[in-house]
Amino acid sequence: MNQVQNDEIRQHVRSRYKQIALYNENESDAGCCAPAISCCDTPRDFNDISSKLGYSNDELTSVPEGANLGLGCGNPQAIASLQAGEVVVDLGSGGGFDSFLAAKQVGDSGKVIGVDMTPEMISRARGNALRGGYANTEFRLGEIEHLPISDDSVNVIISNCVINLSPDKQQVFNEAIRVLKPGGRLAISDIVTTAALPEEIKQDMDSLAGCISGASSIDEIQIILEDSGFVDIVIEPKDESKAFIRKWIPGAQVDQYIVSAVIKAAKAL
Repeated sequence: MNQVQNDEIRQHVRSRYKQIALYNENESDAGCCAPAISCCDTPRDFNDISSKLGYSNDELTSVPEGANLGLGCGNPQAIASLQAGEVVVDLGSGGGFDSFLAAKQVGDSGKVIGVDMTPEMISRARGNALRGGYANTEFRLGEIEHLPISDDSVNVIISNCVINLSPDKQQVFNEAIRVLKPGGRLAISDIVTTAALPEEIKQDMDSLAGCISGASSIDEIQIILEDSGFVDIVIEPKDESKAFIRKWIPGAQVDQYIVSAVIKAAKAL
């Protein structure tokens, strides 16, 4: 894939998530999947959607209103074993939902940096942080392939169904290991393929923006992580995720090809 194609993919994804950020700005009656596909379900009840992804009621009610957009395919901060004082980066932070949950865990002595390439999402997250009084969060505009973060400065990287959207996953993980401190770790929820996707889905840009056609296989992710230098790699597919994945494109049976997975790895000491 050449640079022009990569940029076309990024522009399509950016446009898609701009729509989501703006569509929900005033609590519209429609869900975040207007008009077609995204990493979410079609109802407007985002808390109901997120509860199926593994979030507790306490987590859902503890963040500012408007932070949870019903996006994602898991609950990465729940698997990150976050500690007070740690510096966390949230790749593709959206409205700030996972960032705010992580911020509670790392406390005032810690910090959470959300990175998103969509200006409208950054604006939304910053507004949510201000309303919620989250002084230990910061949201930066940038691409996950080119993180606006210094070397060896981060304890933990979390991400929720975002890396599959990137046309250059090797560069994403190269950047991740660059910014992590020695001994730092990844805790990611993302989509992986379990079978070859039908060609019509693979070539559909809306399916890519909907966290489907850009997914890689478990073996591919393993190799990419190893090539970036990560160790202690664990990739655990979650078969129960098929229950919500099949609703992403009703009738297309996409749950036969993709599944949510927990992806964990570490940077060597």
